[in-house]
Amino acid sequence: MFYIELHIEPLAQKIKHTDKIMLMGSCFAENISAKLAEHKFDICTNPHGILFNPLSVADSINSYIEQKQYTEDDLFYLNELWNSWEHHSRFSHIDKDAALSQINQSQEQAHRFISSADYLIISLGTAYQYYRKDSGMPVSNNHKAPSQEFEKVLLPIEEITNSLSDTIEALENTNPNLQILFTVSPVRHIRDGVVENNRSKARLLEAVHDICGRYEQVHYFPAYELLIDVLRDYRFYDTDLVHPNKQAVSYIWERFMNSCMEDTTLTYIKEIAELNSAYQHRPRFEQTEGHQQFLAVYAKKLRVLREKYPHINWSEEEQYFSL
Repeated sequence: MFYIELHIEPLAQKIKHTDKIMLMGSCFAENISAKLAEHKFDICTNPHGILFNPLSVADSINSYIEQKQYTEDDLFYLNELWNSWEHHSRFSHIDKDAALSQINQSQEQAHRFISSADYLIISLGTAYQYYRKDSGMPVSNNHKAPSQEFEKVLLPIEEITNSLSDTIEALENTNPNLQILFTVSPVRHIRDGVVENNRSKARLLEAVHDICGRYEQVHYFPAYELLIDVLRDYRFYDTDLVHPNKQAVSYIWERFMNSCMEDTTLTYIKEIAELNSAYQHRPRFEQTEGHQQFLAVYAKKLRVLREKYPHINWSEEEQYFSL
């Protein structure tokens, strides 16, 4: 035995390919979201953009529940862009109205989605929270403003637990059937410092497990432990030595599928994966008989999948494989 065995308790209510899944939090949530999107799950990912700390995640979910609409007063001008302290920079824009419009469109979509979602997956990255010194306002993204304008605080476990618990109870009233799956991101926040990063992750882990013990609909998936304790080698990290590489993400995705998804969904994923591989194939000479036969084979397979999974939009694949 050359590695630690990690048993993952299977979900009692496993994910189906027809489920609606919202994903929120750190860039690791984006990694898993990309895998789900690749296999044509119905997903909504980070309507506020990437968020790292639990208070920002909780506040953003609350804003979806309450159907919050942002106004000009919620924006500020910096580095020639209009920005929101509550949103990722992908919402920033040179035009104030355009920034506000895309923020509120995302709000509306998130409200509709979370009201009927089957699963909410939350990936927490850090227990550090930044506050504006001039107003005491918590911020989700500093948008490259001068660091001296912020106070950095390592959140107490109790504050994390209480904030997320309040949000979970609000979700219960909005969508009683919603299942919630927490992970702690294995991405290391080395800019905080090695010791500080470990303290931060420890607080997230303690808070999340406390919450899982309080609510039947809340579960934990050990993405952090799979990288830190099972893979446990720098060859599974990207060149920055803090983000998991493709091999690591694929391994965690495989463990996620096997512990969190129904058997019929695993079959579905295999079928979609084969079609995806064929769809991504781009021949040098499209006119050859061999390529035309290839298209015909997969056009037939696509017709079978379309009948088997009518809820999926196959328009792009149909256009590619059409003869």
